[in-house]
Amino acid sequence: MHPRHQSGSRVPTDRSCPARRGSRIPMIAGMVLFLGALGILAFIVTTWLLGAGNAPKTPPGQPVTVEIAKGSGTKRIAEKLKGSGVIDTVQTFRARARERGVDGSLRAGTYELVTGMSDDEALDALVAGPASDAVRVTIPEGWRIEQMAARYEEKVGIPADEFIALAKGGAGQFSAKHPYLADAHDGKLEGFLFPKTYSVRKDAAATQVIEMMLDQFDHEIAGIDMTAAQGKGRSVAEVVTIASIIEREIKLPEERELGSSVIDNRLRIGMPLQMCSTVVYVLNRSEMRLTTAETKTESPYNTYLHKGLPPGPIASPGLASLNAAANPAETKYVYYVLTSKDGSHTFAETNAEFLAAKQKSKKVLGE
Repeated sequence: MHPRHQSGSRVPTDRSCPARRGSRIPMIAGMVLFLGALGILAFIVTTWLLGAGNAPKTPPGQPVTVEIAKGSGTKRIAEKLKGSGVIDTVQTFRARARERGVDGSLRAGTYELVTGMSDDEALDALVAGPASDAVRVTIPEGWRIEQMAARYEEKVGIPADEFIALAKGGAGQFSAKHPYLADAHDGKLEGFLFPKTYSVRKDAAATQVIEMMLDQFDHEIAGIDMTAAQGKGRSVAEVVTIASIIEREIKLPEERELGSSVIDNRLRIGMPLQMCSTVVYVLNRSEMRLTTAETKTESPYNTYLHKGLPPGPIASPGLASLNAAANPAETKYVYYVLTSKDGSHTFAETNAEFLAAKQKSKKVLGE
């Protein structure tokens, strides 16, 4: 209990306490403002850094002109391409150039490129040279060496006979860099010249074009899971052979793994493949329908007469067929019959199902 104080008397106070409290108010306020400013600054810096790290990339497919100065090394070229949005990273571009052995073959000049190109596409363009020195050559999936030779002669001027001679017997010239070619039948590059659109110099030689196509094959095959094929003891050459048959026989993408399963199952049980495409290869034509006499054409490629795979590929398969060959669907199918005008097949496990599918084919296709 406090004693009452007389009126007019002063209550003793400790003046020091109110004085200290009063002096802290501006100090605390200043600290609050300072910390607040720091927080705002940190937010701005963080936002800027995150924005720089996650800035949207240039949309792919946009045309861009890139000038490569004379004397530019691969690093400088890669930095130029990265800055223009043509490639994603300098490091992977340089590594791919070294892997392909083109580190010193990239040509100076003005290029009309597009954003979001793969390292290989950009390298192809720079090896080929500026647009004024190069033309685009499209090699479709399923083509043979003879068809490629004719296309390169037409577009680039490479003599067809020169290209054919090298592609049909020159595998040994390229096997040091591409070891799987040691298994190529009779030195043929059939099946290993990857089909796509290339940028080719007008003065290119057959050797340069073939090397470019083999490099592309290496790039594509590296992305395929070969575990299942290796488990069955199949070489790269055998996978490509299977893929080439699929490419010629099966047109619908969703059926390729099923078609691959038919080949796989027949090989497993020792049943002849009896693929029309292998005889068509021997006859050197595109028409797939065969007469009974034609199925008796003597050749190691004729899978009506000889069990197992033909000795080598019969065409150049694309990526989808290569994937299907390496990874067939798990089925019991041993037959397929074309039963629709859209190119689709009926797949069958038994001879009875096969005969029923043939009747359907005759009714629908009139064969």
